[in-house]
Amino acid sequence: MRTLISTAFISLDGVMEAPGGEPGYRNSGWTFKDIEFVPEAFEIKSREQEEATAMLLGRTSYEAFSPVWPGMEEFAGYKAMPKYVVSTTLTQDALVPDWGDTTILRSLDEVAALKETEGGPVIMHGSAALNHALSDAGLIDRYHLLVFPLLLGAGKRLFSTADKDAQRLRLVESEAYGNGVQKNVFEVVR
Repeated sequence: MRTLISTAFISLDGVMEAPGGEPGYRNSGWTFKDIEFVPEAFEIKSREQEEATAMLLGRTSYEAFSPVWPGMEEFAGYKAMPKYVVSTTLTQDALVPDWGDTTILRSLDEVAALKETEGGPVIMHGSAALNHALSDAGLIDRYHLLVFPLLLGAGKRLFSTADKDAQRLRLVESEAYGNGVQKNVFEVVR
């Protein structure tokens, strides 16, 4: 069974929306505003590219990343790996041609089936609505979180507000950096 890893930049109050400058959000680009860049805080990002064997995205995140990431040197490791986009509306002709093999999944059942296939970890970037659905369905196995010392208030959050049974997490790696960013890696306890 493959491990599904959710990776996100989040504010201390749980907001994950538009960390890199995506348009339409009041605090867009918040990971770069007033936060000193400390390279070691982002070591986990290169490790994720080395560890992952496939990428999973929701439609909105796919549409934000796919025009940009294929040409970015720092994300070269993702170009060749298979990508899966969970969407009920995305069409095959809307996929970008220069980002490698991409498959559209239409349901959470198809994500669960992907997890049952042979292969290494599947990494999921961004994708707030998909994170909510997968977490609520018990399909996420690990969280890689870079927590920024900011309170953003409104915005899309990493975790849903569904009324559900408690889900226990085990902290397996953590580190705090001089700029106030914290790395927290949690495994979901089953």
